[in-house]
Amino acid sequence: MAEVHHHHVHNQDPEAGAEQRKAIWKTFWILLIITSLEFLIAFTVPHGVLKVSIFIVMTIVKAFYIVGEFMHLKHETKTLIWSILVPVIFVAWLILALLLEGNAIFEAIFG
Repeated sequence: MAEVHHHHVHNQDPEAGAEQRKAIWKTFWILLIITSLEFLIAFTVPHGVLKVSIFIVMTIVKAFYIVGEFMHLKHETKTLIWSILVPVIFVAWLILALLLEGNAIFEAIFG
């Protein structure tokens, strides 16, 4: 004979999970504000280096905030955080350096 398991619904404490919900809403509002600023900048600032730089910085801020909150990296040890952060900074620098050098070579050849 198969055993029958009965699941009982227990009254849950209405305050259970309040801290997590508060953190989720805080994250939502912060990301909404940053995204709204990005939209405002997209439609008001003329295209150029300043606009692109602002978008890059804001995207990096949002990415770090999302990684810290949703991937719980901000709760890890500093060593783990730095072991992830240093390679990311190096790769970003490498991409920027390659783009600048590639542009300089392109200008020198086809200038």
